[in-house]
Amino acid sequence: MSQATKEAGLWTAVKELPGNFWSSIFRNPLPSSDLERASTSFTNFFLHIHPVKVHRNTLRPIYTLGLGLISFFLFLILMVTGILLMFYYVPSTTQAYDRMLDLRGSVAFGTFLRNMHRWSAHGMVAVVFLHMCRVFLTGAYKKPREFNWVLGVGLLLVTLFLSFTGYLLPWDQLAFWAITVGTSIAGYAPLVGQQIKFLLLGDATVGQEALLRFYVLHVAVLPATLMLLIGVHFWRIRKDGGLSRPEEPANLAVRVTAVPVEKAVEEKKRTYGLVGFVRGPFTKIGNIPDNSVYSWPNLLMAELFVFVLTVAAILTLSLLFHAPLEEPVNVMHPPNPAKAPWYFLGLQEMVSYSAFWGGIGIPTVFVLLLLLAPYLDRNPRGVGRWFARERLLANTIFITLVVVKVIFIVIGAFFRGPNWSFVSPW
Repeated sequence: MSQATKEAGLWTAVKELPGNFWSSIFRNPLPSSDLERASTSFTNFFLHIHPVKVHRNTLRPIYTLGLGLISFFLFLILMVTGILLMFYYVPSTTQAYDRMLDLRGSVAFGTFLRNMHRWSAHGMVAVVFLHMCRVFLTGAYKKPREFNWVLGVGLLLVTLFLSFTGYLLPWDQLAFWAITVGTSIAGYAPLVGQQIKFLLLGDATVGQEALLRFYVLHVAVLPATLMLLIGVHFWRIRKDGGLSRPEEPANLAVRVTAVPVEKAVEEKKRTYGLVGFVRGPFTKIGNIPDNSVYSWPNLLMAELFVFVLTVAAILTLSLLFHAPLEEPVNVMHPPNPAKAPWYFLGLQEMVSYSAFWGGIGIPTVFVLLLLLAPYLDRNPRGVGRWFARERLLANTIFITLVVVKVIFIVIGAFFRGPNWSFVSPW
């Protein structure tokens, strides 16, 4: 082989390098036909979680509000910012607070990273709860999605505990006394309350053992649990037929007519329509409207749009508002009143009326009702629609409980002063 031929071959390889590199990662080119769109969803690792086609109702912003996606994207932000913060943080009562000060003063982008982590954590608690409300109010927990609802309740509880364990890590007055109040509420459980409290703290009071245990829970145990639940949650969405959608009209006429095999095969390849087997030969089901669209690019573009909005919102909050950092821990001067994190203020308010019922009894009953809701409500109607008339009673009870919970949080946050007495926020 001549030198000119070798140089020409090398030049050709260099010119084809970008295309070869792309094709080594992605098996298919950018899709331009229905067949390529379907193949892309099947062969791409990151897109394989999507079905080839989704119902149009899945893409309606007014139906889902994007709350499930926002929750997931906030978790991704928490993972990235948390790992970066771990490179500098030390779970020690003698160093933790100083590390927080260093993040504010000497670590590049330290304040910004902590702001993003803080607001993403609070946002995830709120959005996961709103997502649960959306699922309930649209009847999306009903058959065959009962178990996925149970997984969702588990995700909410793990999210709350994940945020709670991270609350202690700055080791300032706000964190120390909030965790002291929060773990005291757990101590009201009969028989096992004190054992649970000791298991969390590793001691009788909040100290080095508690900080270490909360750190391990926050950076290892709970994130791994949450990732497992999220994976199963997404898998069940696929296996349960996608997101819930309104039931088809009861008077929809369905006509089944026989068609030649060759014609059916060609039509299937061309349209990916409703073609299948019924007792052997090919049949075509007529008069059923095709309300589905391809995941590529419809669902993917919607997800990217929500992702950009989520990141933009967190970036804006992180630039405008700094995560609070109060004075270092002083066990001799507790704040009056010492308050739990905002998402547990409702419990703290109820505890002021009854220690057991407010802190343990009512919350336990509420969680059990949430877990059993899809198994108690067996009416198949009212699925996939906001505030369906068929679900008036269930929605009314749920909204009432949520409103009461929010009212308790507001009272605890703004209307409680020294010695937990009522004060005017104005």
